[in-house]
Amino acid sequence: MSDATANLDLPFILPAQAQKHVTHNEALQRIDALVQLVVTTSATSPPAEPAEGQIHWVTAPEIGPWTGRADNLALFQDGVWVFITPRQGWTAVFLDEERLKLFDGTEWIEQPLPLEARFDRLGVSATADSHNRLSLSSPASLFNHAGGSHRLTVNKAGTSETASLVFQSNWQGRAEMGLAGEDRFSLKVNGDATGWRQAVSVTPEGYVRHDQRPLARASLAPATLTPAAGSFTGFDDLHLSGGDIALGSPLPSGHGQELVMPASGYYLLSLTVAAISTGTHTVHVSRNGSADILSHSSGAGTSSTIALVWLDANDTLALRHEGAIQYEFGYGKTEISLTLL
Repeated sequence: MSDATANLDLPFILPAQAQKHVTHNEALQRIDALVQLVVTTSATSPPAEPAEGQIHWVTAPEIGPWTGRADNLALFQDGVWVFITPRQGWTAVFLDEERLKLFDGTEWIEQPLPLEARFDRLGVSATADSHNRLSLSSPASLFNHAGGSHRLTVNKAGTSETASLVFQSNWQGRAEMGLAGEDRFSLKVNGDATGWRQAVSVTPEGYVRHDQRPLARASLAPATLTPAAGSFTGFDDLHLSGGDIALGSPLPSGHGQELVMPASGYYLLSLTVAAISTGTHTVHVSRNGSADILSHSSGAGTSSTIALVWLDANDTLALRHEGAIQYEFGYGKTEISLTLL
């Protein structure tokens, strides 16, 4: 028969043993140390002033009184160090790490999660709540393939609901992509001045729409005029206008207003001229009243020209005329159209 128990190595009181209380007390002290096992630190050397009953996990390279005791529990008891070899399956709370660990026979490890588990809330370095039941705080996230592919599914209950990804800056929504309140796939952005706007959308049939793309077809109110040479005419009406293209200040000539650009970029610009007089005429599209960016020369009749031009936000456009030629103005007559590419 062994002199100690199989698991905690507690000493037995043997028959005819003298001072049985010593053995009994030793067993009680070991139970006191190992039941509800708490490890203060993992260290290579003992603390300067250990407390009675304090336990440490000895790691290499051990020094001082712990020399040769690596991979042992060091218990400070009655003013001396008592060393205990842990058994596979023991658990202990490590105070310095605030972790509950399991001894696997070689080292202390954090207890693994079950192979199958269901959680009402899960936070990974973050706090989950009743709305954000899964919360993650991390520099990056990886969803890897198992086999050859990986698919991430975001489902919604019905057409009027939302299934989307929202991108934030300082906790303020700046962009959203997905099925937002409809079954068209859309990309929305949020500007400080504009608020939320749908920039691009794709219908279930596959048609692409640019809802905020700057575009316009602009003309002067229907009229027949003979602008003086070097004078400017502008626009009264916007047809098919979008993307914040707007009419600006009235021109000194009294014929229309400037056309104001909302964004910088390349624009496809088309100029149509309806001339009544038979003489040769030249009409320029003038930027900011100083630079001609598109010119068209022709005779009587309706003709047009097209060009790719760069325009900056807040640039203005107007028509500059050469010669004293009579023109017909209005929608489908003398006008310009443009769109941001």
